[in-house]
Amino acid sequence: MQGLIVDWGGVLTMPITAAIRRWLKATGVDHNHYGEVVRRWVDPLPGESSPVHRLERGELAVEDFEHLLSAALAHEGSAVEARGLVAKMFADLAIYEDAMTSLVTRARVAGVRTALLSNSWGNEYDRSDWHEMFDTVVISGEVGMRKPERGIFELVLHRIGLPADECVFIDDMAHNIVAAQQAGLVGIVHRTFDQTAAELEPLFPGAAWIHQRLH
Repeated sequence: MQGLIVDWGGVLTMPITAAIRRWLKATGVDHNHYGEVVRRWVDPLPGESSPVHRLERGELAVEDFEHLLSAALAHEGSAVEARGLVAKMFADLAIYEDAMTSLVTRARVAGVRTALLSNSWGNEYDRSDWHEMFDTVVISGEVGMRKPERGIFELVLHRIGLPADECVFIDDMAHNIVAAQQAGLVGIVHRTFDQTAAELEPLFPGAAWIHQRLH
């Protein structure tokens, strides 16, 4: 393997579900109400337009999405202010996980080509250290495509300058890993740092940038 491509939320940050749980608790939005709305939008019926998909592709303004989400939650029985909703939902994801960010940085220093591939809900990213971590960055809303669409994997491979079978993709969503594998990449579903590092070992044999954290 010559390339390492990683997701943002849930890989370089705390699990997205943990951040959402904190937001739900702080706002009083019912977990089941939120889950019902998001399930419909993440996995819409054939022919239905999904606000989540449109937002991730950059086809829907954040403010418009916030009003749609606020209205949908109100319909379920949970009231929440629309303004700033997305920023508040993802506030805890501003804190990076040192273990994974360090691993990616060490990989790049060691000569591995690195990339970020993230579906964005229009949220702001702390990009202060990205110049040290990544050779290229692909954000869904900036390129008009989203995971698990094949085209976004082809784009990140083009930008990183490597064939699919020489790249590993790490994501916390299993369906994105399936899509990456169908596009020819090697995929790892991220659960914990130690588990991910252990799965990287046979793909980058003898790589000190992995073992530094394990030992």
